[in-house]
Amino acid sequence: MPDLDAFALDLAAGLWFALSVVIFHQLVNRKVFLDRSIAGAIQAQRVQWMRNMADRENRLVDTQVLQALSHGNAFFASTSAIAIGGLAALMGSGDTAQVLLERIPYVAKSPSALFEIKLVLLATIFVFAFFKFAWAFRLSHYTGIMIGATPIPTASNADECDLHARRTAALIGIAAEHANTGLRSYYYSAAALAWFFHPLLFIAATTWVLIILVRREFFSRSYRIISGQWP
Repeated sequence: MPDLDAFALDLAAGLWFALSVVIFHQLVNRKVFLDRSIAGAIQAQRVQWMRNMADRENRLVDTQVLQALSHGNAFFASTSAIAIGGLAALMGSGDTAQVLLERIPYVAKSPSALFEIKLVLLATIFVFAFFKFAWAFRLSHYTGIMIGATPIPTASNADECDLHARRTAALIGIAAEHANTGLRSYYYSAAALAWFFHPLLFIAATTWVLIILVRREFFSRSYRIISGQWP
């Protein structure tokens, strides 16, 4: 294949990846789609959870559940940092890694500059994921404070407790939104890895990841259970 055709194919693969990520992110956060997604369904459950929490005097169980959720964000933030370090080390020996990779049958050869771009793309994805998970972890701490600040329920402050519960649920929802975006970045990184082998495989992997995300967000069994459409 001529070099010009190879460049055009790589460019098309990169554009398809970028468009898929941006369009999916924009659509999934629009209210019309959010209300029909697993994220919207679970947010309704968070509101109910916080209302139940506000009616209890002992909120130890609620803080333990929140702590378990925040540990997941901390784990993925640490994993992202490790991946960033590994990719940074790989950039210093990119030529050697490229030679080893191109020994695999059917792997498309690419210029050194393009190989570095692929590494930068992968590193950028993990940097983005790190910031998302780190902020989600921090928001979990803020949510713990909000739970601790919930008024003790009495006959005279029912409206105040309900308002505080909905505010707390909204804060947890923001933390979950950042965590979900970070998790999607891991899906995108799996697609980006395919670019090291061949741009056509990169296009196929991006499409495959997009189909998985759409199905799990809008058409999964989990969504039907959480939204009350099951059995």
